[in-house]
Formats: sequence, structure tokens, C-alpha cells
Amino acid sequence: MSELVAGKLNWLERNLPEGLLVDASWLAKHDYSTALRRRYVKGGWLQQPARQVYTRSRGPLSWQQVVISLQNLLQLRLVVGGRTALELHGFTHYLSQQTLEVHLYGPKAPPGWLKNLPIESQFRYHNSQKLFRNDPVTIGIRSLDWDALDRHTPSEDTGSVGVQPWGHHLNWPLVVSSPERAVLELLAELPDHESFHQVDKLMEGMGRLGPKRLQKLLVDCKSVKVKRLFFFFADRHQHAWLKYLDKDKIDLGRGKRMLVKGGKFDSAYQITVPEDLDGVL
Repeated sequence: MSELVAGKLNWLERNLPEGLLVDASWLAKHDYSTALRRRYVKGGWLQQPARQVYTRSRGPLSWQQVVISLQNLLQLRLVVGGRTALELHGFTHYLSQQTLEVHLYGPKAPPGWLKNLPIESQFRYHNSQKLFRNDPVTIGIRSLDWDALDRHTPSEDTGSVGVQPWGHHLNWPLVVSSPERAVLELLAELPDHESFHQVDKLMEGMGRLGPKRLQKLLVDCKSVKVKRLFFFFADRHQHAWLKYLDKDKIDLGRGKRMLVKGGKFDSAYQITVPEDLDGVL
């Protein structure tokens, strides 16, 4: 092996941790030609789990490895949110126990090769700009050098995202929506992709949300449907944080919203909800 090729291989070993992945454009940006990539694959120094995707891992990929790679190595502004974030925060008692869909939120869709990776979970992208006016601050916490013990989050952030450690040594940062943001992301999926009954049970168990975070997120939220649903469920369960929210500063829009055909009409928030919402799951 030439000295140049060996040097580039050493650089790759330092900058592409075993278990994470990158794509062809990342390698090309760092002066790894198509021929050199092909040589590394043939020599067994790199593996290709999908076309245009490279990894130093010989074992099966998890969705966490993929997302950590997107957030930290490829520097994409994507956050694990919605149902997936709530599962990671420990609300699996009310949701499915297995992550079959990984919900990613960001201003730009992830690369198309995600759907070709040999993993069981499917990735589902949501445009965060359709739900919130401002994207959360993630620059500065997407670093593999993140201190899992310190759990630092940038002070300028509203607290709408955080970092969870993942990996054998709990030292890789997975950027995840806070429970407050994730609840609003989940509500956006009603009624087509989520169940009113599961969301109702979920909200019943969310007595420890932060009112300051909720206030900022609700003011920033662009969806009238989501905000009305949030207060509908909040009123049903009367958690202590509800009295600290200033509803007058939150735009709930005007007019009726029919969310469920043949449902019952809630006059307070002018939305239709299922007739059997109080029934047995």
C-alpha cells in the first residue's frame, strides 16, 4: 500500500468511528476519490450497506447509529421527534414498545439513501418549518466529543431539544426533541397517523412538563389544529402546569375545525373529536 493511501486510511480511521456511516459526498469532500473508495471496499476497510453509503462497521446497523451519523458527521439539521422522542423519554407505557418508524424533523429532507439501508426501522421525515416558525438550536451539540456526564445544551436554545447519550460507552450524542416539543409534534399527526385514545392516555401521564418551554413552543407553533388539540387534552387532565400558561398570548385562530367525521363537537376549542374518546381503549 502506498504511503499516501495508508495516510488517508489512517485519517479515515480517526474521523469515521467504527459503527457510524457517511456517504460518497462526504468522502469526496475529504478527497477520497471513487477509485480509492472502491479500493477500500475491495480491501475490506470499508463496507457498503447501501449504494453510495460507507461504514467501518461489520455488524448490523441500528437506527440510532444512522441518525447520529446524520447529525454529527454529515451535520444535517435533523432532530428525532414526535412519537420516537416520546419513546426515548420513557413514555412507552402508552405507546408501542418497538420503534418501527423513526420520526425525523428538520428544515430539509434527509438523503434518499436512508430508505435503502438494511435496518428494520423506517425513517419518516417531517418538515419542521410547517409546524414551528423557528428551528431549535442544534449547532454546537452535534459533536462526537459531547460530554455525556455534563449533558450540555446551548443556553440560547429554548429547551425544545436535548441530547441523549447512546452507544456502548454512552458517549455519542443523539439530538432529540424535548417532551414538550415532541407532544406538539405528535399532535400534528392526529387524526390520520395517530390515535386520539393513545394521545389522551399519553397526555394523562404528562404531569411534569415545563410550562416555560410549553409557552415558548405554543407561541412559536404555526398549527392552529395542534394548539387547539393541546389545550383540549390539557383541560381534560388539568395538570398543574396548565395554570402557568398564558393562553391569551397564543393564537388559536378562528372558525371550526372538523378533525373527525361524525365526532362530537367541543365548543371551547371548536374542534370535533371522537364520540367514544372516554370509552375503553
